[in-house]
Parts: sequence; structure tokens; C-alpha cells
Amino acid sequence: WGRHLNILLTLPAMILLVASQLPAGKIKQVKKHPMLLAVKIWALGHLLANGELNSVLLFGSFLAYAVFDRIMVKRRGDNGVGPDAAVSTTMDIVSLVVGIGIWAGLAYYLHPI
Repeated sequence: WGRHLNILLTLPAMILLVASQLPAGKIKQVKKHPMLLAVKIWALGHLLANGELNSVLLFGSFLAYAVFDRIMVKRRGDNGVGPDAAVSTTMDIVSLVVGIGIWAGLAYYLHPI
């Protein structure tokens, strides 16, 4: 069941990853730091799918990094995109389309199930 859950979890992770690299959209404004959330979701999904020691060390390290970095970002007071920033829902649509495309490419061609 872990593999199937991982496939589902990587989809929002890819969308968040793409959203983090585009100009401000609603996703970026609401989630503040979408790349950190994407890494957390991606690492958690892979931890659920892989139980070997090397996988636990690798993906556990990514998860620990993302959690630690998020704590540091909150302490620093970095709120990501400000509420007065120009927000475009077009960037959210682009994030969805490109994120789904990357996810499909990874799931079916580059990282076969």
C-alpha cells in the first residue's frame, strides 16, 4: 500500500515544487514556502514506500532537513510572498499543468512503477 500512497503523494509534491519556482500565485501565497512542503510530502511518501535502511536514511534525511528548515524560516520571520504582492491565478494553472506533466513523466517514463 505504501507504493500506491507514494504515487498519490508525489502529485501534490510536484505541483508545489513547480509553484515554488514561478512568480507569485495563490498556491505560493497560501503555502508560504511550497518547496519545503513539497520536499516533506515527497520524502514522507518515499519513506512509506521503502523500508530498507538506505532508503530510510536518505528520505529521512530529506524529511528532517525540510522540517528543520521550516522551523528556521518561521523563527527568522520569513513569510514568503507578502499579502500585497501581485498574485496571479494564471501561475496556479501553470503550476497544476506543469506539475501534473512532470509527475506523469516521472511516474510512467523515468521512474517506472
